[in-house]
Amino acid sequence: MNAELKIEQLTSIESHLNELSVLLMRVVEDGASIGFLPPMKRSEAIDYWSGALNPDVILFVAKIQGEIVGSVQLHVCSKQNGSHRAEIAKLMTHTGYRRNGIGRSLMLEAEKKAKQEGRTLLVLDTREGDPSNALYTSLGYIQAGRIPDYAKSANGECHPTIFYYKKTNGMGGNICKL
Repeated sequence: MNAELKIEQLTSIESHLNELSVLLMRVVEDGASIGFLPPMKRSEAIDYWSGALNPDVILFVAKIQGEIVGSVQLHVCSKQNGSHRAEIAKLMTHTGYRRNGIGRSLMLEAEKKAKQEGRTLLVLDTREGDPSNALYTSLGYIQAGRIPDYAKSANGECHPTIFYYKKTNGMGGNICKL
């Protein structure tokens, strides 16, 4: 990837609310299956991002020349029996910057943070057939299952989703006894 790409963890949304909202609206309009349907109103995007950060959510953004061109979230499980796991959520790359390694860079940063947080199991899901499936498998994620008719698209058609997991401790075996 281009040396100008910077991955940053955001601890506050306010100064980035506009850019994050534009990113969300663009990827939703392009058909991304991240929980929203087009057309997405600006007010919906602002509402989403205004409440996105909490103690269980770690947000990373990708910037090129200071402009946000991607984001990913790491949702750390706060349940006692889940203190070893986290979920990767809402990986987004600006439509004008795709196929440049931004998604991969964001994923690697989220994985690095998960390890720092002692999270040895990562989970995620994505619509079957989306390009993100190839990214996740190339990063070592293993398909755990498929649920039919999981996510609705703008035309009302329902699509299956694929659930993936990845053990990040690199040792195999029982990750809960580390």
